[in-house]
Amino acid sequence: MSRVGIKDIAAEAGVSTATVSHALRNSGRVSELTRKKVLAAAQKAGYTPNRLAANLRTSRSGNIVVIIPDVADSFNGQIITGIEQVARSKGYSVLLGNTGGSPNREREFAEMTRSRQADGIILMSHRMPFDVSGGIDGLPPLVNGCENTDVAGIPRVAVRDRRAARDATRHLLEYGHEKIAVVTGDMESASSRARLDGFRTGMRDAGIDVNEDWVIHGNYQPEDGERAARRLMSLRSRPTAVFCFSDEMAMGCMHALRELGFDVPHDVSVMGFDGVPLSRYTAPPLTTIAQPAEEIGAACARILLGLIEGEKPDCLETFLPHELVVRGSTAPLKRDRV
Repeated sequence: MSRVGIKDIAAEAGVSTATVSHALRNSGRVSELTRKKVLAAAQKAGYTPNRLAANLRTSRSGNIVVIIPDVADSFNGQIITGIEQVARSKGYSVLLGNTGGSPNREREFAEMTRSRQADGIILMSHRMPFDVSGGIDGLPPLVNGCENTDVAGIPRVAVRDRRAARDATRHLLEYGHEKIAVVTGDMESASSRARLDGFRTGMRDAGIDVNEDWVIHGNYQPEDGERAARRLMSLRSRPTAVFCFSDEMAMGCMHALRELGFDVPHDVSVMGFDGVPLSRYTAPPLTTIAQPAEEIGAACARILLGLIEGEKPDCLETFLPHELVVRGSTAPLKRDRV
């Protein structure tokens, strides 16, 4: 029995071979009704796609690589879930490049596109892993996820970090807090710089000076929040609220405050950023700025797969909405703490 091919399916469905190809790849270029018609014809004909042959014809690997500093981070895990759901629906596999924040590892994983082990990159880092001194024309398909490499022409998906941090600051100010500390992320990161700028803007709008002794730099890890809390509480003048630029740092901060004998939120309010699932189960539950992590990952994957297919994105910057989630780790300032 001869192998059933695309031409046979096209004849059965009454469509062109190009339409069959788009429908089988779920490229989005045919209507859902037509796609179902083609799939029904393929099933009736007993068609089995030869993935290897298809990859050889297109010189594609069928893989995309996600370059990410820490795959164990719960926020990053949600992003990966969103990426994988979209990639799998389009017939792609996801390779995880866990870099530990190493620029050399980032470059090594990026080279997978040069050796045709991957067809495109989702970059969760503020560093560009390629030399772009001569422009970006020779780059493989690439999308910035959450971070920004500051290289013009690279699509990016994120929340508006500056606005989100300003909203977090306003929440604490509305609770009567003026003595607010911040624990930042890596200050080489565009997102961390934007959040710090949003915090400063919120304080300035309220007519309150930022105490620079209360601006502590971290790297998004729980240990950073713990160290920051111990440092802040050792000062003669202490803050009444701490805004951490990640939920994991906020959890570390709350842990240290409890060990030091401070009550959260009655002595010190603590605010996070990210909205990871675990944040609702801390004691007390963490007030946070929630990012739509899975949606960010899914959007990155859709844009990247479109680039691989030769499609230009509608816009270079896709901003998704954040949400202020108020829980038990923040409370109105007690007057005796002023």
